[in-house]
Amino acid sequence: MRVLVPLPDRDFDVTEVAVPWRLLRDAGHEVVFATERGTTPAADPLLLTGVLFGQLGAEPEPRRFYRELLDDEAYRSPVRWSDLEPDAHDGLLLPGGHAPGMRQYLGSAELRAHVLAFWRLGRPVGAICHGVLVLARTIDPATGRSVIADRRTTCLPKYLERTAYYLTAWRRGRYYRTYPAYVQDEVVAALDSPTRFDRGPLALAERGTATDDGPAFAVRDGNYVSARWPGDAYLFSRRFLELLDPNE
Repeated sequence: MRVLVPLPDRDFDVTEVAVPWRLLRDAGHEVVFATERGTTPAADPLLLTGVLFGQLGAEPEPRRFYRELLDDEAYRSPVRWSDLEPDAHDGLLLPGGHAPGMRQYLGSAELRAHVLAFWRLGRPVGAICHGVLVLARTIDPATGRSVIADRRTTCLPKYLERTAYYLTAWRRGRYYRTYPAYVQDEVVAALDSPTRFDRGPLALAERGTATDDGPAFAVRDGNYVSARWPGDAYLFSRRFLELLDPNE
């Protein structure tokens, strides 16, 4: 199956792209990347070196996956957003990231038009962390509401976004505050009811891994799966794979 992964030109989250890519490829699926102008994207560099004193970055395995991703021809030569054909893909995956370059992707009306077209197909959709904002901001003209208005969802919890900002603001400024509003607040405002939002258990340091989903969390509602942050990336990817291969 072909899975579409739109990205900004720069600053996407290393783990939230490299882990799903690796698990999808290992399962035999084709991953199609897309950027606004068809230029090769680049991850947030601070997540490769460490945001603060070498800490708060991606774990070693996702960093290794990212280095392997750099050699993938589909990644080096992505499709332009303007050339996207949603019905040519079997799944849509929307990664996150918080650095300034993400605004190109999170705020694109052109990309949201393609996301709306894909959503209407009823095929598997996955969104993690800030990626949920793309769906929250995608309004269906037929209803005047977000496409996820009636779905259960999670996203980056406010306490995680706020904690990261408070810990690093003295050195990184508003690096962790992509927008004035918190991600959770904007997502909840897009839902029919706040009760449709699921924050999940508290998570500050422990992350899920390739062999341990204990600390991880994901929410599935029909053909849609969402997750909170890079610590959920492995579980999120496995839940998305279940949507693609319901009989596996």
